[in-house]
Amino acid sequence: MLNESSDAQKYDLTHTLAPYMDRHMLMPLFDFLKDKGIHPADEVDRAKLQVLFRTNMVDSAMDIYMALHNTKEVPLNMTNRREEVVEAMQQLNTEVKPILDLVQDAELVAQLQKEKSFNSAFLFEKYKITAQHIRTLHRYAKFMYDCGDYAAASFLLTSFKALNANPDDAFSALWGKLASEILTGNWDQALDEINTLKEAIESRGGTPASMQMQQRSWLMHWSLFLLGNHPNGRNIVADLFFSDRYMNAIQTACPHLLRYLAVAVVTTPRRRGAIKDLVRIIAIERSHYSDPVLLFLEDLYKNADFETAQQRLQECALVLDGDFFLSNSEQDFMKSARLYLFENYCRIHERIDLSMLAKKLNMEQIAAEKWIVKMVSDAQLKAKIDSQSGHVILGVQPPDVYQQVIEKTKGLSFRSYVLAQNIEKRGSAQVQTQ
Repeated sequence: MLNESSDAQKYDLTHTLAPYMDRHMLMPLFDFLKDKGIHPADEVDRAKLQVLFRTNMVDSAMDIYMALHNTKEVPLNMTNRREEVVEAMQQLNTEVKPILDLVQDAELVAQLQKEKSFNSAFLFEKYKITAQHIRTLHRYAKFMYDCGDYAAASFLLTSFKALNANPDDAFSALWGKLASEILTGNWDQALDEINTLKEAIESRGGTPASMQMQQRSWLMHWSLFLLGNHPNGRNIVADLFFSDRYMNAIQTACPHLLRYLAVAVVTTPRRRGAIKDLVRIIAIERSHYSDPVLLFLEDLYKNADFETAQQRLQECALVLDGDFFLSNSEQDFMKSARLYLFENYCRIHERIDLSMLAKKLNMEQIAAEKWIVKMVSDAQLKAKIDSQSGHVILGVQPPDVYQQVIEKTKGLSFRSYVLAQNIEKRGSAQVQTQ
């Protein structure tokens, strides 16, 4: 158990992911680490306390502090901080009341929206709602978010987005809205916000290229919450990560995201045509980042080292089980990985010795036969079992021409991009050497 915990710590990416996450998003990750026992509970609580103290969730911070130190008293700075938060809330409640009363009147808002009058000009003319009131609504939404009331923040930001005319505030509100939807578990709405933000990042004029790359990196990290929660989460992540500009951000700033892309691809049958492109990228980035999931794909598709790939799967299970975003993908990944392992082995070997395979799988021969029958069926391979000779005899697998054309067409632009990236990296390395 100690060795497993040590290995899980080695593969834990929480510290790497944290700089790209809003601090509130780290709370479920900390809870996961604590529940899994990947790190000592007191270490996790200390990290959680450090993050919470920088929010308005002072009561939660106090509870953790008292539990950590087995006391009913808290430091004076915590007490003072709580008083500051309460005072700020009272002040904001007073300032925001005129516009808050209006936006909370669902019937009135619905009527105004129906009449296309829910805008700043009409609200000023009819209800004396000023630009300052609208800015205060934004501040209040941020404050409620920082207090951990994400549903309230989402509601307030929806109203703010409809009334605001400042492009910078609008962009900020998009991030706040996405964070709120993620932390309330509204996955369909979160997807809408991701798509809106993706478009906004590309359309904002005057943004330095380095800042755009940083924003793309943030968006990819935030989208990880959809990976195991949205019904189409794996495709959402794969589509986003494989797009050229986002792949450039991965290769430049955050190659650790290849772990999540790899799992999304392996566990989505219709993505199998992208595996070879993914393996090329993994090979390029190996010196910057690697883990058992990526090494498994290299062993299988680049090196055709079936023995090592089979052994690597045990490490993959440990990696996925200890990853907040991948733990509920472990079974699907292992099932698909074994299937791909079997498929690739079958494409190279015309005959497979059942006793040898049973030994590799640590199974009785009869059980191994049943397993192979299932694998052959799942992989739609032409094969038969010769019980007398104890072999699986594989026929020639006819290619799916239509699917091959689709996959090659989809992959052409992407492969050109990967090649260009590889050439650029080699050129940079030569310049540095000179």
